[in-house]
Order: sequence, then C-alpha cells, then structure tokens
Amino acid sequence: MLGKFFQRPAQEEKERVPPGQYLTKGFPVLTYGDTPQVNTDEWQFRVWGLVTPKSFTWSDFMALPQHEFTADFHCVTRWSKLDVKWTGIKVTDFMKQIEVDPKAVYVMEHCYGGYTTNISMEDFLKEENFFAFKLFGEPLPAEHGGPMRLVVPHLYAWKSAKWINGLEFLQNEELGFWERNGYHHRGEPWAEERYSNF
Repeated sequence: MLGKFFQRPAQEEKERVPPGQYLTKGFPVLTYGDTPQVNTDEWQFRVWGLVTPKSFTWSDFMALPQHEFTADFHCVTRWSKLDVKWTGIKVTDFMKQIEVDPKAVYVMEHCYGGYTTNISMEDFLKEENFFAFKLFGEPLPAEHGGPMRLVVPHLYAWKSAKWINGLEFLQNEELGFWERNGYHHRGEPWAEERYSNF
C-alpha cells in the first residue's frame, strides 16, 4: 500500500511534512455521508451569530479579489500532499464585508450536507487562509468540496470544510461534527493533534 499510493518524503521534503505523515501520489477523497451536489446558481453563503447577519450569492463572492494559492495539505488520516494549487478568495478579504462583534472568539463552519467544524478566530483569521473555488486551474470538483471550500493550510484538513455555506460567530467554543466524535478541538499537524484528550 505504501509504495502504490503513498511514499515517505524525500530528504529535501522532510521539513515540510509533519510527523507521522506520508506523501500521497494522488489526492484522496475522504467524505462522511453523501457528496452534496450544489450548482453556483443555487449556492448561498450566510453569516450569523455574533455578527450582523448577511447573505452572499456566488456572484457576490466572485466580485471579491481573487488570488492563486499554493499550499501543502495535511489529512489527519496520515497523508499529505505538497504544493496543491488553488484559486480563491482570502478570508481576510471576505471579513472586510461583514461586521463581527468583538466578543466573537470562535467560528463554526457550516456546510451543505450538514457538516460542521469549529475553529478559533485566531486560527481562522490567518493571512494564508482562503475560500477555494478552483483546484489546479479547474472548477473545484464536488468530491473535493466544490463549488467552494475553506482551506486552512496550517491545520489538519478536516478544518478546511468542504461545501461550505456559512459561518456562525460564537463567544464560546462549540464542537463540530468530528470534534464531537473524538477528534482534537484544534488539529495542528506539527503537534499531531489528531484526537481529543477529553
């Protein structure tokens, strides 16, 4: 299995690969439940909680500044993919469109299909995070979270929620789907924060 689908990082790659991870030769698809099929005409994105409520269409998002991103991608199931190329919108650019209450210190990511995952505002607002709608120059496939997903390169990939359609801003930490089922609350790859100690 290791040789066919995964490989150990070469010497020059080791500093980019967190402990316990192998490099994938493809881009595995891991999904719990059915894959939502949402076209861009129907897609909507909402913000609520400790924020002035607001809704966005696909056109609203596409009017924001777009950038090319190259980022490494680390899955908690022990595979990593280096130099993944995305097109998307910086989280920091999106945040200029909304008014968040300063008491908000956590975010719950909500997705088509009912999936949720939590993230602290500190982790969410990092400059390198973005909403992706293209993968290697092509529209983001549904199996990889299309039409849009969040990408948070510094955390394990379950925090990069697929099929994202909303953000709930919270004063206190609440746990999302995988966090309620034993995964770590934060998920930092270099510290191997795979599973919860609680």
